[in-house]
Amino acid sequence: MRIQVRVIPRARQRAVEEAPDGSLRVKVTEPADEGRANAAVIEALAEHFGLPRRLVAIVRGAKSRQKLVEILPHP
Repeated sequence: MRIQVRVIPRARQRAVEEAPDGSLRVKVTEPADEGRANAAVIEALAEHFGLPRRLVAIVRGAKSRQKLVEILPHP
């Protein structure tokens, strides 16, 4: 399953919210330096869906706030 994600780095609290268009808005407390925000996004989405982190991957947009994330099926 692939999901459009809008990332908000340096937020006050970590949160995953559904946007009106069906995409997800992911707030992370980490800055967008050296991939720390991307790692936090993967961790937040894995926690949100109740999956291990290895099943969540950023497919497109690693250096952008708009990302395409793939959630792999749980074996």
